[in-house]
Amino acid sequence: MLVPVYNIEGEQVGEVELNDAIFGIDPNVPVMHQYLVMQLSNARQGTHSTKTRGEVSGGGRKPWRQKGTGRARQGSIRAPQWVGGGTVFGPKPRSYRKDMPRKMRRLALRSALSVKAAEGRIKVLDDIDLPEIKTKAMVRVLENLDVEGSALILLPESNERVELSARNLPDVKTLRASYVNVRDLLGYETILLPLKALEVIEQILAPTKS
Repeated sequence: MLVPVYNIEGEQVGEVELNDAIFGIDPNVPVMHQYLVMQLSNARQGTHSTKTRGEVSGGGRKPWRQKGTGRARQGSIRAPQWVGGGTVFGPKPRSYRKDMPRKMRRLALRSALSVKAAEGRIKVLDDIDLPEIKTKAMVRVLENLDVEGSALILLPESNERVELSARNLPDVKTLRASYVNVRDLLGYETILLPLKALEVIEQILAPTKS
Protein backbone atom coordinates (compact mmCIF):
# COMPACT_ATOMS: atom_id res chain seq x y z
CA MET A 1 0.00 0.00 0.00
CA LEU A 2 1.60 3.25 -1.17
CA VAL A 3 0.79 6.32 0.94
CA PRO A 4 2.04 9.93 0.84
CA VAL A 5 4.56 11.26 3.34
CA TYR A 6 4.02 14.74 4.74
CA ASN A 7 6.12 17.21 6.72
CA ILE A 8 4.76 19.17 9.67
CA GLU A 9 3.89 22.02 7.29
CA GLY A 10 1.37 19.75 5.57
CA GLU A 11 3.39 19.47 2.36
CA GLN A 12 3.82 16.13 0.63
CA VAL A 13 7.51 15.30 0.51
CA GLY A 14 7.42 11.74 -0.76
CA GLU A 15 5.72 8.37 -0.60
CA VAL A 16 6.24 5.22 1.43
CA GLU A 17 5.13 1.62 0.98
CA LEU A 18 3.21 0.28 3.98
CA ASN A 19 3.76 -3.41 4.65
CA ASP A 20 0.59 -5.21 3.53
CA ALA A 21 1.24 -7.93 6.10
CA ILE A 22 0.72 -5.27 8.81
CA PHE A 23 -1.48 -2.59 7.24
CA GLY A 24 -3.36 -4.55 4.59
CA ILE A 25 -4.74 -7.71 6.16
CA ASP A 26 -8.38 -8.71 6.49
CA PRO A 27 -9.20 -7.49 10.04
CA ASN A 28 -10.01 -10.20 12.58
CA VAL A 29 -12.74 -8.51 14.62
CA PRO A 30 -13.16 -11.23 17.29
CA VAL A 31 -9.44 -11.16 18.10
CA MET A 32 -9.49 -7.35 18.28
CA HIS A 33 -12.42 -7.56 20.67
CA GLN A 34 -10.64 -10.13 22.83
CA TYR A 35 -7.53 -7.91 22.96
CA LEU A 36 -9.62 -4.89 23.96
CA VAL A 37 -11.40 -6.84 26.70
CA MET A 38 -8.02 -8.03 27.99
CA GLN A 39 -6.60 -4.50 27.96
CA LEU A 40 -9.58 -2.98 29.78
CA SER A 41 -9.60 -5.83 32.29
CA ASN A 42 -5.88 -5.49 33.01
CA ALA A 43 -6.37 -1.78 33.67
CA ARG A 44 -8.69 -2.52 36.60
CA GLN A 45 -7.07 -2.16 40.00
CA GLY A 46 -9.32 -4.66 41.76
CA THR A 47 -8.95 -2.87 45.11
CA HIS A 48 -12.69 -2.77 45.87
CA SER A 49 -13.63 -4.24 49.24
CA THR A 50 -16.59 -4.54 51.60
CA LYS A 51 -16.72 -5.72 55.22
CA THR A 52 -18.34 -8.95 56.29
CA ARG A 53 -20.14 -9.29 59.64
CA GLY A 54 -16.87 -10.43 61.17
CA GLU A 55 -15.06 -7.26 60.08
CA VAL A 56 -17.63 -4.60 61.03
CA SER A 57 -16.88 -2.83 64.30
CA GLY A 58 -19.16 -3.67 67.24
CA GLY A 59 -21.86 -6.30 67.61
CA GLY A 60 -19.99 -8.57 69.96
CA ARG A 61 -22.82 -8.87 72.47
CA LYS A 62 -26.10 -10.66 71.85
CA PRO A 63 -28.67 -7.81 71.65
CA TRP A 64 -31.32 -9.63 73.75
CA ARG A 65 -31.87 -13.01 75.26
CA GLN A 66 -32.79 -15.92 73.05
CA LYS A 67 -36.31 -16.62 74.39
CA GLY A 68 -39.15 -14.87 76.08
CA THR A 69 -39.05 -11.43 74.46
CA GLY A 70 -41.50 -12.11 71.64
CA ARG A 71 -38.97 -10.85 69.13
CA ALA A 72 -37.00 -12.80 66.58
CA ARG A 73 -33.79 -14.29 67.88
CA GLN A 74 -30.68 -12.25 67.07
CA GLY A 75 -27.05 -12.99 67.74
CA SER A 76 -25.44 -9.68 66.72
CA ILE A 77 -26.45 -6.17 65.66
CA ARG A 78 -23.81 -6.45 62.92
CA ALA A 79 -25.58 -9.31 61.12
CA PRO A 80 -26.36 -8.52 57.45
CA GLN A 81 -30.06 -7.80 58.05
CA TRP A 82 -29.23 -4.96 60.46
CA VAL A 83 -28.56 -1.39 59.37
CA GLY A 84 -24.81 -0.95 59.66
CA GLY A 85 -24.27 -4.69 59.52
CA GLY A 86 -21.87 -6.63 57.34
CA THR A 87 -22.25 -7.27 53.62
CA VAL A 88 -23.00 -10.72 52.27
CA PHE A 89 -20.95 -11.84 49.26
CA GLY A 90 -19.63 -8.31 48.68
CA PRO A 91 -16.60 -7.59 46.49
CA LYS A 92 -13.14 -8.31 47.83
CA PRO A 93 -9.73 -7.38 46.40
CA ARG A 94 -8.94 -9.56 43.40
CA SER A 95 -6.97 -9.57 40.18
CA TYR A 96 -8.81 -9.11 36.89
CA ARG A 97 -5.73 -9.91 34.83
CA LYS A 98 -6.22 -11.69 31.51
CA ASP A 99 -3.68 -12.84 28.97
CA MET A 100 -3.50 -13.70 25.28
CA PRO A 101 -0.96 -15.58 23.21
CA ARG A 102 1.58 -13.28 21.58
CA LYS A 103 0.52 -14.28 18.06
CA MET A 104 -3.08 -13.30 18.82
CA ARG A 105 -2.01 -9.96 20.28
CA ARG A 106 0.02 -9.16 17.19
CA LEU A 107 -2.84 -10.22 14.95
CA ALA A 108 -5.15 -7.84 16.84
CA LEU A 109 -2.70 -4.96 16.38
CA ARG A 110 -2.27 -5.69 12.68
CA SER A 111 -6.06 -5.83 12.32
CA ALA A 112 -6.52 -2.44 14.04
CA LEU A 113 -3.79 -0.85 11.90
CA SER A 114 -5.35 -2.35 8.77
CA VAL A 115 -8.73 -0.87 9.70
CA LYS A 116 -7.18 2.58 10.08
CA ALA A 117 -5.21 2.24 6.84
CA ALA A 118 -8.29 1.13 4.91
CA GLU A 119 -10.17 4.16 6.20
CA GLY A 120 -7.32 6.49 5.19
CA ARG A 121 -6.85 7.50 8.82
CA ILE A 122 -3.07 7.01 8.94
CA LYS A 123 -0.93 10.03 8.06
CA VAL A 124 2.75 9.27 7.63
CA LEU A 125 5.19 12.07 8.46
CA ASP A 126 8.84 12.40 7.52
CA ASP A 127 9.48 13.55 11.08
CA ILE A 128 7.70 15.33 13.91
CA ASP A 129 9.58 17.74 16.12
CA LEU A 130 8.98 21.22 17.45
CA PRO A 131 11.52 23.97 18.13
CA GLU A 132 9.96 24.71 21.52
CA ILE A 133 7.32 23.49 23.94
CA LYS A 134 4.19 25.31 22.80
CA THR A 135 0.61 24.08 22.52
CA LYS A 136 -0.10 26.53 19.70
CA ALA A 137 2.70 24.98 17.67
CA MET A 138 1.10 21.55 17.98
CA VAL A 139 -2.31 22.97 17.04
CA ARG A 140 -0.69 24.51 13.95
CA VAL A 141 0.81 21.15 12.96
CA LEU A 142 -2.59 19.45 13.24
CA GLU A 143 -4.19 22.19 11.16
CA ASN A 144 -1.48 21.91 8.50
CA LEU A 145 -2.18 18.18 8.25
CA ASP A 146 -5.98 18.70 8.07
CA VAL A 147 -6.50 16.57 11.17
CA GLU A 148 -10.10 16.82 12.36
CA GLY A 149 -11.28 15.23 15.57
CA SER A 150 -9.01 13.21 17.81
CA ALA A 151 -5.45 12.21 16.97
CA LEU A 152 -2.92 9.69 18.23
CA ILE A 153 0.73 10.64 17.69
CA LEU A 154 3.04 7.64 17.67
CA LEU A 155 6.64 8.50 18.53
CA PRO A 156 9.73 6.36 17.91
CA GLU A 157 11.16 7.47 21.25
CA SER A 158 10.54 9.98 24.00
CA ASN A 159 10.23 13.54 22.68
CA GLU A 160 9.59 16.05 25.45
CA ARG A 161 8.78 18.99 23.16
CA VAL A 162 6.10 17.07 21.28
CA GLU A 163 4.70 15.32 24.35
CA LEU A 164 4.37 18.49 26.44
CA SER A 165 3.03 20.54 23.51
CA ALA A 166 0.23 18.01 22.99
CA ARG A 167 -0.52 17.40 26.65
CA ASN A 168 -3.08 20.21 27.02
CA LEU A 169 -5.05 19.18 23.92
CA PRO A 170 -7.94 17.00 25.15
CA ASP A 171 -8.35 15.05 21.89
CA VAL A 172 -4.65 14.42 21.23
CA LYS A 173 -2.46 11.74 22.76
CA THR A 174 1.21 10.93 22.29
CA LEU A 175 2.40 7.35 22.63
CA ARG A 176 5.65 5.50 22.10
CA ALA A 177 5.30 3.27 19.04
CA SER A 178 6.61 0.31 21.04
CA TYR A 179 3.53 0.68 23.32
CA VAL A 180 0.99 0.66 20.50
CA ASN A 181 -2.29 -0.99 21.53
CA VAL A 182 -5.76 -1.67 20.17
CA ARG A 183 -7.59 0.61 22.60
CA ASP A 184 -5.69 3.71 21.48
CA LEU A 185 -5.64 2.75 17.80
CA LEU A 186 -9.43 2.40 17.70
CA GLY A 187 -10.10 5.20 20.18
CA TYR A 188 -8.58 8.00 18.09
CA GLU A 189 -9.74 9.01 14.64
CA THR A 190 -6.39 9.83 13.02
CA ILE A 191 -3.00 8.19 13.55
CA LEU A 192 0.07 10.39 12.96
CA LEU A 193 2.97 8.10 12.18
CA PRO A 194 6.52 9.42 11.66
CA LEU A 195 8.78 7.26 9.49
CA LYS A 196 10.99 6.24 12.42
CA ALA A 197 7.91 5.16 14.40
CA LEU A 198 6.78 3.18 11.34
CA GLU A 199 10.11 1.34 11.45
CA VAL A 200 9.52 0.47 15.12
CA ILE A 201 6.05 -0.90 14.37
CA GLU A 202 7.33 -2.97 11.44
CA GLN A 203 10.08 -4.46 13.63
CA ILE A 204 7.53 -5.43 16.28
CA LEU A 205 4.68 -6.65 14.09
CA ALA A 206 6.39 -8.03 10.99
CA PRO A 207 5.25 -11.66 10.61
CA THR A 208 7.91 -14.25 11.30
CA LYS A 209 8.23 -17.43 9.30
CA SER A 210 7.33 -20.46 11.38
